[in-house]
Amino acid sequence: MWSQRRVVDYGLAKRAVVHAVRAGRTPPGDVCDAQPYLLRAARHFGEPTDRLCPMCERENVTNVTYVYGDSLGRHAGQAKVTSDLTEMAHDYDEFRVYVVEVCQGCSWNHLTVSFVLGNGPPGLVGRS
Repeated sequence: MWSQRRVVDYGLAKRAVVHAVRAGRTPPGDVCDAQPYLLRAARHFGEPTDRLCPMCERENVTNVTYVYGDSLGRHAGQAKVTSDLTEMAHDYDEFRVYVVEVCQGCSWNHLTVSFVLGNGPPGLVGRS
């Protein structure tokens, strides 16, 4: 995406959680605990992936994308599809995007990546 910056990848944290469950240090119920709202968002706004769930290994995970930022007004905290982000990046000042992977079978959920989109605060666009 053209204005994507300040990317944080949570892959190492995910691997640590999966390893802790497989090693028996963490019960699966502690990480397969998606709230009903998140499961509903995955069903209605989620984007399917070809990545197998690391917990149940039976279903592919679904990515759910949330947006947060003062400039978003009523859109803050809503789940969005990726195609909406390009238009939002042009229309709004700086906002943060969070992508959560969700397994609709076993309720696994984990934050995968976050990043910032948007034009930034007014008056700063175009400055180096």
